[in-house]
Amino acid sequence: MKKFISTFFAICSLILANSAIAQLQQEENNPHLMIQEAATTTFNRMKNEKSLIAQNPEHLRTIMRENLLPHVDYKYSAFMVLGNQARKVPKQKLGEFVNVFREYLVTTYANAMGYYDDQTVSFEPAGDYSDKKIVTVRALIQDEGKPDIKVAFKVRKDRKTNQWGAYDMVAEGISLLSSKRSEFESILRQEGIETVIALMQKKIDNPIVLQNTPTPTSNADGEG
Repeated sequence: MKKFISTFFAICSLILANSAIAQLQQEENNPHLMIQEAATTTFNRMKNEKSLIAQNPEHLRTIMRENLLPHVDYKYSAFMVLGNQARKVPKQKLGEFVNVFREYLVTTYANAMGYYDDQTVSFEPAGDYSDKKIVTVRALIQDEGKPDIKVAFKVRKDRKTNQWGAYDMVAEGISLLSSKRSEFESILRQEGIETVIALMQKKIDNPIVLQNTPTPTSNADGEG
C-alpha cells in the first residue's frame, strides 16, 4: 500500500507536466492555465538546476515551496483531510496542523519529483469554467510499455481572493485527500491531533531521495 501511495503521489505530481498552453495565454484567472503554467515553471527550474538537485536532493523542497506551493490551497486541503474531526480540534492545534500539513505537502511533492522520468502528459481540452467554483482538470499519463493512467486535478476558486488553487488530486479514481483522511481518521479519533502532527513531522524530517538517479559509470581510467 505504501508503495502504491508513493507512486500515486508521483503520478499526481506528473499532471503538472508540459502541455500546449498558447491558446490559453490570453485568458486571465484560468484554472487550466494556472496548472499548466505552474508545470512549466516548476519543471523548467528542475531542468535548469538538475546538477544542484543531484548534489543536494533537498533543493527539491525549495523548488516545490517557491514554484508549486503558491498554486496549492493547502489550508482548504488540510481542513478537508480533518473532515468532521476538525470541530473537535482546539483552535491552537488547528493552526499547528495546517502549518505542518503545508510542509508535509512540500515533502510529498519533493519526493514525488524524484520519480519523474520525462513521461508524456496530455491534457483534455479546457472546459467552460465560467461561474464555477470548482473545476476538474483532467490529464492522461503515458509511459512507454505501461498502461495509460487517468489523472484529475481539482481546483477551487477562493471566495475572498477570487483566485484558483489546487486542493485535491485523483489518480485512477483514487483521491489523495480521501486516502489521507482515511489514514488519519482513526488516529485522530483514538489518539488525537498531536499524533497525526507527529506522524507528518516524521515524514518531513526524512531526507528527500531521488528515485531516478542514473547509475554511475566507469570513466576512461577505469575508476567508478
